[in-house]
Formats: sequence, structure tokens, C-alpha cells
Amino acid sequence: MHDTVSGAKVTSPGLAQNLESYVRRLLERIGEQQSASAEAGKGAGAPQKLPSAALWTALVLGVLFGVRSLRGVWRSLVWQGYAICDETVYDRLEEEGTAPLQALFAQISQMLEAWLSPLVAQQSWAPLAPFASQVVALDETTLDPVARKLPLLRHFKKGAVELLPGKLAGLFDVRLQLWRRIDYLPNALQNSKVHARAMLEGLAQGTLVLFDLGYFGFEWLDELTLRKLWWVSRLREKTSYTIIHTSYQSEDVFDGIVMLGTGKAQARYAVRLVRWRVGSVWYTYLSNVLKPQVLSLAEIARLYARRWDIELAFLTLKEYLGLHLLWTSKLVTILQQVWACLILAQVLQALRLEIACGAGVDPFEVSLPLVVQALPPMLARGEDVVTLCVQRGRQLGFIRPSSRTRRQVPQVAAQDIQPLPAELVLEREPRYPAAPGQPGRGRSKRQSGPPGLPKELTSAFYACLLS
Repeated sequence: MHDTVSGAKVTSPGLAQNLESYVRRLLERIGEQQSASAEAGKGAGAPQKLPSAALWTALVLGVLFGVRSLRGVWRSLVWQGYAICDETVYDRLEEEGTAPLQALFAQISQMLEAWLSPLVAQQSWAPLAPFASQVVALDETTLDPVARKLPLLRHFKKGAVELLPGKLAGLFDVRLQLWRRIDYLPNALQNSKVHARAMLEGLAQGTLVLFDLGYFGFEWLDELTLRKLWWVSRLREKTSYTIIHTSYQSEDVFDGIVMLGTGKAQARYAVRLVRWRVGSVWYTYLSNVLKPQVLSLAEIARLYARRWDIELAFLTLKEYLGLHLLWTSKLVTILQQVWACLILAQVLQALRLEIACGAGVDPFEVSLPLVVQALPPMLARGEDVVTLCVQRGRQLGFIRPSSRTRRQVPQVAAQDIQPLPAELVLEREPRYPAAPGQPGRGRSKRQSGPPGLPKELTSAFYACLLS
């Protein structure tokens, strides 16, 4: 039986306790900076506008409190004493765009990173890839279809591609459980490889990148190695390779260095291929960390399992913060809702990590859905969700055993590993296939959109929104 009260130290003061005031102060500061030049030319008799800080705070907290439309944001402003009509809110949102929310996201992210980094460093959890400067997961998610409210959208059938407003490409910090970067891509059907290279910009050398088979390609893998970034991936089926060194091999395990591709397509740099069998199932992974002493089989399996963290982070946005229900069909307001969800997601992920650190448990033993559900009423009552979850988390179900799958991995003794020969050649002349969407390959003039997608189809949605 678990104790219901933890003696672990709780970080104080808790962010949840001051969430609304903190968001408001940041927004006021951003609003003052952006409106200083605009206000300078106004006369003394100009009517006072709805403060930007009040507008954005209502929008962000509206997401937290589960409003289902922009009218819900307007109602919260009216309840605060602002005598405005709903059209005033719609016009202001369209006028101000997404810059204030993006600035708030950047400031909160910077603050949370500085707050969480030393906190996580004190924990007894097994360090994740200590040789890497950062560990990030890369993926994309398609935004849900918009409602057919605009006249130009009503003739489209339910499920039509024209109703998709685009997708989000993201980099997620696996150690700190924070979004590092989010890019909006207007073409929901664009191949994930098209924007992959842009997502690498700004990553520190020595960062380890996790990604699924949607990004797999010889030029992409070589690009990561050339940029001095570490990576772990699965091996795509039917990919040919040539073994150039065997570090360890048994009936159920292989660990060695291979050159990917033969014939017309081949990669430039040698990579490490590991395979092991559990029962009748084989697991196969690739990495450019060539030394087993640096990255063991067990750590490879643990790292690739953590690629799922970004899938859970997208789930948090869509399911727990309501991004599956877009409030409007107008692109600017869709993006405002996206950024409001991202801001809250950063805060909620940080709260879960603080609860885990305070209770001395793995972060995935803390139920994020319950934290999302409990935060609004606790904020209203002035309670600190971190202290309550640490003290009574197991009793209330906030802290429970994690259901995440853990791979069974065979152990290989260090003395059984054959070191890499000094004379081993690890590079050759590459040959990359000129496939559409391949990173680093420009498209031909005939391939201005995704393969098989007519140009008029890709632009129909944007024409509706911008007309």
C-alpha cells in the first residue's frame, strides 16, 4: 500500500497558484510594447479600447475552462464588466493576429525551461541519453476539419479535404516535456519530409532527434549526421543494407555497422543497426551512435518508446484542451486557438512534471487528464494543485502506475562487444533517389503540390478563408 502523504519537498510557489495573474502580467507587458507607437498619435478624446491583455487572457483561460466558441470568450469579457458586443471581440481578434500569443508562448516557454531544468536534474530518474545535449521528438499532426459555417464552405461534403485548415509540425523536448517549436503548415496533405529540414534550424549540435518512418530517407539521415545531430529510428521494411562490421551477434541479437542502400540509392554515412527477438517478434532500429558502449540496446528501445511522447502531447492539445473542436472557420482565429492551446499545454506539462518531482515518481505516473480537469476549479478556489496532488495524489488517482509499454531487451555483456576497427571506412559517395518530398530535393515544376493532388484542390480552402 502506498502512503498518501509524501515527505518530498514541493517546489514553491506553484505556478498553478498564480497562473491567471502571471498570464495577465505577461500579456500586459507585450501589449504595452506593441501599442506604444500606435497610441502616441491618438488624441486625448479617443475612446478607450478593450485592453489587449484582457482579450488574450479571456481567450487563453477560455480554452482552460472549456469554452466551445468565441461567444464564450465574449461572455467572459462581459462578465468582467466590459460593455462590448460579440462583433467587437471578433474584429479585435482579426485585427491583432497571432503575434501577441506567439510572444507569450515564447516567454512562458523560456521561463518554464529555466524553472524545470534544475528541478529535473535533482531527480533520481535514469538519465535519458546523457551523451546528448537535448532529446527531441519530431512529428506532425493534421488539424481537424472546420465546421461548414461560411457560405463558401457549405457545399463541401463532410470529410472533404477542403475543410482541413492545415497541420502543425512540432519539436517536443522529451526530457522537459515542453514544446520546443511549432510551425503551422497550410497544406494538410503535404509530405512530412518537405518541412523536415526547416525544423532542424536552431537545434544545438549533439541534440538527439526521434522520428517515425514518415521521415525515413537516406538523404534525411545523412543530413542529420552532417549537422552533428544524433538520431534513433526504426528500419523501413525492404530497405537494403550491407554489413561492414559486427559488434555482437547471437541467435536472437544482432548489433553492427551497416551501409544503407545498394545500387541506385545509397546513403553516405554508415549507421548502426540493432535487432533482437522477443518470442517470435523481431525489433529493428537504426542510429548514428555507432558505439554500443555509448548507447546500449536497452537505451535504444527506451529512447524510441519515448518518441511516443510527442503523440501524447498532440493528444493533449486536441482531446484535453479541445483543439479537436475549432471555434471558427477563419484561419487567423483558428491559429489564435492553436496558440492558446499551446500556451496552456506548456503550463500543464510543467505542472505534471512538478507534481512528479514533488512526489518522487515518474512523470507518466501522474495523470495529465486529471490535472487538466482539476485545475480550473482549484484556481477558482485559490488552491494549489501541486501541493494537493503530491499529498493526496495516490488517494485521488492523480498518481497511479503508468500504463506505458516497456520493451523486453536482451542484455549484452561489455566484454562480448567487438570494437570498431580503426581502418573501418564509414563514408562513401551517396546516391539519393529524386522522390517528391525528399529532404534537400527541389521539386520539378510539374510537382508543385503533393503527388496526385490537383492544384485547385490544395488552394480551395485558402481561397475560401481569404476571400
